[in-house]
Amino acid sequence: MRKIIVFAFLSIIIGCKKSENNSTENKYQPKKYVEFKHPEWTKSATIYEVNVRQYTNEGTFKAFESHLPRLKKLGVDIIWLMPIHPIGKEKRKGTLGSEYSVKDYYDINPEYGNKADFKRLVDKIHSLGMHVIIDWVANHSAWDNELTKTHPDWYTKNKDGNFQPTPWYDWDDVVDFDYENPEMRKYMTDAMKFWVKDFNIDGYRCDVAGFIPVDFWDNVRSELDQIKPVFMLAEWESRDMHKKAFDMTYSWTLFDKLKDATTNNKGIGGLVEYMAHDQGAFPKDGYRMTFTDNHDMNSWNGTPFKNFGKGLEAAIVFTNVVNGMPLIYSGQEAGLNKSLKFFDKDSIEWKEHPHAKLFNTLFTLKHQNQALWNGENGGAMVRIYNDKMDKIVSFSREKNGNKVIPIINFSDEVTTVVLNSKYEKGTYRDLFTGKEYVFKGDDNLTLNPWGYLVLVK
Repeated sequence: MRKIIVFAFLSIIIGCKKSENNSTENKYQPKKYVEFKHPEWTKSATIYEVNVRQYTNEGTFKAFESHLPRLKKLGVDIIWLMPIHPIGKEKRKGTLGSEYSVKDYYDINPEYGNKADFKRLVDKIHSLGMHVIIDWVANHSAWDNELTKTHPDWYTKNKDGNFQPTPWYDWDDVVDFDYENPEMRKYMTDAMKFWVKDFNIDGYRCDVAGFIPVDFWDNVRSELDQIKPVFMLAEWESRDMHKKAFDMTYSWTLFDKLKDATTNNKGIGGLVEYMAHDQGAFPKDGYRMTFTDNHDMNSWNGTPFKNFGKGLEAAIVFTNVVNGMPLIYSGQEAGLNKSLKFFDKDSIEWKEHPHAKLFNTLFTLKHQNQALWNGENGGAMVRIYNDKMDKIVSFSREKNGNKVIPIINFSDEVTTVVLNSKYEKGTYRDLFTGKEYVFKGDDNLTLNPWGYLVLVK
C-alpha cells in the first residue's frame, strides 16, 4: 500500500512539473499580433481612390463606370469610393458641401445616381475581377441628419447642452457622435452591415478612425466578417487598429519623410528611420497604405508636383517597393497638377501622361513578384549599405525565390555609389530599362539626379 501511495505522489509531482513546463513554454512562445485573416484577394493588391464628384464632367456613377476597364488595365485591384451618401444642407460649406457631412447613412447622394446605379457599379467592378470599398464617416454626421431629431442623445454636447462639431477642429458643417451610447453603436454597425449585405461591397475606408474607440471597430469587423470576408482601411496610423479590426492603416509618416527627403532638403535620415521602425515595430502582418497623394493632401496640401518636386518619380517608386500597399488618387495617372476643390465642382482633366506607364509598370511588378506582396506574404526590407549613405537608399526584399533590389538617389546630383553587395551576388534585370546587372560584391553604380533602379530577380 505504501508503495502505491508513493508512486501516486510521484506521478502527481511529475504531472505538475510537465504542466508547469508546458505552461512556461506557451508563455514564452511568440504570438501574432494580427488576430484575423486578411481576405485572400488582398495579398498582392493595389488600391485606387475615386473622387466621384470630380472624376467626370457628369460626376455620376454611370459616367465613372466607363473608366473601369482602363483602371483594370492600369493594375488596380481595390476601388475606394469617397463617401456616396446624401450631403447635409444645414451649415454646408461651398455650393455642394463636403461628402464627409452625411445626411443619411442608408441612402445614395442623388448627384451621383441612385441605388440601382450604385449596385450596377459594384457588379461591374466585380465582373472585372476588382473589389470595391466605400468611405464610411462614423465619427460625425450632418447637422440635418434625421438622427439629430430622433436620437439627440447619440451626440456629444458642449457646455450649453447643444450639438457640437468634433472638439478642437473647425469642422463646422458636422456634429460629433457619442460612442459611449450602446444604441448609437448598434445603429452604426447595422448601417455598415446593410451595404455589405444588400449591395455586396467588399469593405470600408473609415474616416478619422482613431477618434472612435477601437473596441467599436473590433466588433464591427467581427460582425461584417460573418457576412463575408471584408477589407478594412483605417484613416489612422496606429498599431492597435491592426489587432482585430483593420487590414490596413495610413502611412502618413512615410509621406512626410519623403517630402523631407525631396522638397524640404532634409536628406534621407527620416526615410531610414521610417524603414527601421517599420521593420522593427510594425505588426508583421499589418498592411500600410503608401502614397504620394490622396484627397486630403491634394485639396489642402498641394499636388505631388509641389510636394515632391523633381523627386516625385523617385517618391512614387519608393512607395511602390517598400512594405505596404500603394495608392493612386484620382487623376494622378493623368498627371493631375491642381488641387481639386473640395466643396465645389472641379472636374479632372484626363490626358495621356508618363505617370500612367510608371504606375502600371510598378503595379505589374507587385502582382508578379512575391517579394513585394502585402504583410507576411511579402519579403522583409533588408538594408544594403553603401558609401553614399546621405543620398542613396538601397535595400533588398526577397520571398520564395523572388527578389527586388531598389536603389534610389534622393539628391539633385549625379551620384556614383559603391554597394556592399556581397550578400546580393547574382544577375538582375532593371525593371524600367531591361538592362542586365551582375552583382559580384562591392559593385559600382551611377545614378542621375533623383534617379532610381529597381533590380529584379
